[in-house]
Amino acid sequence: MEGFLTLYVIMLAAVAGFELISKVPAVLHTPLMSGSNFIHGIVLVGAMVALGQAETTMEQVIGFVAVFLGAGNVVGGYVVTERMLQMFKRSDQQEQRAERAAEETSS
Repeated sequence: MEGFLTLYVIMLAAVAGFELISKVPAVLHTPLMSGSNFIHGIVLVGAMVALGQAETTMEQVIGFVAVFLGAGNVVGGYVVTERMLQMFKRSDQQEQRAERAAEETSS
């Protein structure tokens, strides 16, 4: 019975997470991603602590996998955040056009 309850909670969390994330506008994606990177960093620290407390081989393997996946998640989150921030930066051509437009309107 406990396994079904766990499966139910995971499925409920997945559906709720999908519904919440699908309603987030693109403008808010980068700040939310930064916040989730912070949370994933805490999860990574927790996985490292759990790995340090592991006594059996199975616990060590699970701890290693948790640290590996957590680190990959943190790095991937920062890469995605950096790419999103690059989308909002102006290119040199756009800056030159904006400067010319500003000069023309001020004349």
